[in-house]
Amino acid sequence: MRISLKRFQIIFIAMIATLIVACANTDKQGNLREDANDAALTAKIKTKLLDNKSTGGLAIKVETYQGIVRLSGFVKTAAERQRAVNVARSIKGVVAVKNDVQIQ
Repeated sequence: MRISLKRFQIIFIAMIATLIVACANTDKQGNLREDANDAALTAKIKTKLLDNKSTGGLAIKVETYQGIVRLSGFVKTAAERQRAVNVARSIKGVVAVKNDVQIQ
């Protein structure tokens, strides 16, 4: 069986990338898991904000670090701002919500 040079290069690069990631995170498995959890929380919150027509889902930025969610951006009313906080707090795994959303 003969492998083309291009296919060999792709396989080789994939193996090196896998090795680098595996070695880099050997002592940081907790951090890797935490980062994945934070990314999942951010995605869930952003999805709920976009689904909820009474929150400015596109205008609200969501960042998560160690379960602490930071909301920022701009909304039109104080009620919309509070609904965004309530949406974030409703997600299982959220430790706290920092509300930096501004009212325009």
